[in-house]
Amino acid sequence: MKPVKNTSQSWKGKWISSNQAIVSEEPEFTLAEMFSGKTTKQKPVDERLHPVVYFKKMFSIQKPVKKASLEITAQGIYLAYLNGRKTTAAIFTPDYTNYHDFLQYQTYDVTDKLVNGLNKLCIEVADGWYAGRISVPGGSAQFGKQLALLADLNITYQDNTHEIIGSDRSFSTGSGKHRYADIEIGEKQDLRISDAWLNDDRNLDQAAIEINASYSCLAPQEGPLVIAHQSLRSQKIWSEENSLIVDFGQVLAGRVRLTAKFEPNQQIILQHSEVLDKSGHFFKNIIGRNKDQTDVFIGNGQVMTVEPDFTFHGFRYVKIIGLSLKSIIEIEAVPIYSNMSNTGWITTDDANINQLLSNINWSQRGNMLSIPTDCPQRERVGWTGDMQVFVSASTFFMNTEDFIRRWLKNVRIDQRDNGEILDVSPSTKDSTKSVDFTGSYSSAGWGDAIVMVPWSLYQHYGHLQVLQENYAAMKKWLSFAKKSAAGNKSGDRKYLWDTKFHYGDWMFPSLMLGDNPNPMATSAATKNTVATAFLKHVNDLMAKISEILGEDGTKYHNYARNVQRAFTKYYVSSNYHLQEDYQGCYVLAIAFDLVPKDIKAKLVKQLVEKIHENNDLLDTGFLATPYLLDVLTDNGQTKLAQKLFLQDECPSWLYEVKSGATTVWESWAGIQPDGTVGEFSFNHYAMGCVLDWFVRKVIGLNPLAPGYKRIKIDPQIRVCRKLQAAYESASGLITIKLEFQSDRRLMVINVPKAVTADVYLHYSNEQEKQKLLEKYSWGVLKEQESCMICSVGAGNYQFEY
Repeated sequence: MKPVKNTSQSWKGKWISSNQAIVSEEPEFTLAEMFSGKTTKQKPVDERLHPVVYFKKMFSIQKPVKKASLEITAQGIYLAYLNGRKTTAAIFTPDYTNYHDFLQYQTYDVTDKLVNGLNKLCIEVADGWYAGRISVPGGSAQFGKQLALLADLNITYQDNTHEIIGSDRSFSTGSGKHRYADIEIGEKQDLRISDAWLNDDRNLDQAAIEINASYSCLAPQEGPLVIAHQSLRSQKIWSEENSLIVDFGQVLAGRVRLTAKFEPNQQIILQHSEVLDKSGHFFKNIIGRNKDQTDVFIGNGQVMTVEPDFTFHGFRYVKIIGLSLKSIIEIEAVPIYSNMSNTGWITTDDANINQLLSNINWSQRGNMLSIPTDCPQRERVGWTGDMQVFVSASTFFMNTEDFIRRWLKNVRIDQRDNGEILDVSPSTKDSTKSVDFTGSYSSAGWGDAIVMVPWSLYQHYGHLQVLQENYAAMKKWLSFAKKSAAGNKSGDRKYLWDTKFHYGDWMFPSLMLGDNPNPMATSAATKNTVATAFLKHVNDLMAKISEILGEDGTKYHNYARNVQRAFTKYYVSSNYHLQEDYQGCYVLAIAFDLVPKDIKAKLVKQLVEKIHENNDLLDTGFLATPYLLDVLTDNGQTKLAQKLFLQDECPSWLYEVKSGATTVWESWAGIQPDGTVGEFSFNHYAMGCVLDWFVRKVIGLNPLAPGYKRIKIDPQIRVCRKLQAAYESASGLITIKLEFQSDRRLMVINVPKAVTADVYLHYSNEQEKQKLLEKYSWGVLKEQESCMICSVGAGNYQFEY
């Protein structure tokens, strides 16, 4: 393993910049002002944004090269070229981290890109996450305002001599066709300015300057790099007033690749959106300061293929201004997300369910671009609550372990001295000011990600390190939570977390539907119950984690019991109603065992009644939805769980499908039943958490030991007639095929090597039980209520019953 280069002595190169590499700072604009509907007066984009900074170094090679590597990072995001060829397929490097403490550098093998004689190393550096308009209220320079480059080109010759070409004052600097490039606003390219500088023998206009910048924050690349994936062709193009509208048929995070004949000096504008309005016209669904999602190209009279380099957008539709249809030769959408291996596949005989699963998959792709984000077009930030909600589901379609572990490093870096886990990580300059709006840096269910996310990763991937590296941060968070809950209270009330702001069961439908959706009202209505529920749950988890790590978990277990007692005492009425009387509060109280067993049954009854009163529709928000169908399934309400999942009236998962969704929505009623389209994100993966339930209860795949070393296969809910699933687990490929007919069920499974599977075979009467005993006696492990369990090792098996 190579030593970490985090001192100035470990680099030959110096941090270099230019006098033109200063990013303009946006005026102060608070969350409170944004939510109140205020706007700020802004200069035109061309006046506020500056050109991408170019760096160039020419050097000569006079003998054969054995090996060469480029080590590089930036304050900003970079693209590097050697002799006109990109050094890597990765983009948006050096990734999005808390740059003050954790700035990654990348190493690329560039042996095949060097030539004998004169060589040209060229690097472009844009604002990116470091200095761009990335905050929720659209502020710039969140980590710094000076773009800079640090690089070492290491060359080993065939005679085993070495040379290092480091970034220094000998690099020239200037600008070119990228007139500006903001990762949020968009990019402007002047195609009249050629890319000849990448290959010509001339230096750029000015000499680079050396600056003082940190080396101690540097670390080698961790986790997957961001890359462009297989492009999507346009599905439909039509005219609308003086523009063209392009439909790519899929909401995604990425950008457009356009091949066209560009007229001289003609300005071409590309605007991006996820939805059309009620009448089928282009609709800008994302609002807010610096959320332009607009790219601009200036024509040069030639046929060219153009694509932004330093920005991305959330879109399905593109509005093109200034270009005729006959000028377009080809137009594609290029999805962009971190390069994680595909691990899960599901197909059913129900087209709507297949579409829902596809929606979840695409929302995951669009929101796993360097960090796990809430949405890829508006906020694009690492909300801890969203990741906590989706983490288990995220492990099915992709191997997300390294991706999420890198993000957790940012969460730990951002943790405050008092133990608070911030709502957003990496934390920007603007996000730390959220306390002015909510009165708090943290929230239950959001900060609890520091416990719940590592726990989920451990269950799915089986690596103890994820618990070890987060354990100290977990303890600090729970210490803060306990002190915060206790406040100045005495007795059992100190176990109720009712002392501060929490998001609660955020955005549950009954307070979000209609003409005046009010997310803050959903917080006020549910925050005390929800926060106390999570306080109990994470202490239960912490007791388990402590024991796994060889620590004493007794104090966490005892604290959880105290929370349970206080919750029952103060939040459950004599007629078994909860003080905060909403579906989500009942769901969490049941899911987290916040009441004794005899009362639990009463709460289940209340929840079922509430669902029926709501026309058999869910009314749960961000924190309760992940547990809703499990609570029903595990408490004798399988038919109601099935009905809620298959429901296609608003609000429901299949209502979104019926409304044409290709990703998961932020709001259950993003498009209302009358066709009205709201100014919401139409690409939020949080409610895609239902995938986790689908895998465990419909497909029936459950890990019984961390990393799927032992598994349980127990399909409990039938939502379609046929399905096939495959999952490349940490322990090998598991496949499950299910087929249901009126008088029988067929299950075909494959269990990988060194894995043991407990297969649950359900029966409804004594006759069926006897048939199972006769047919599968070789594998019977034990009998449970209305179920026989067969324990099998590696191999292929078919069960028909």
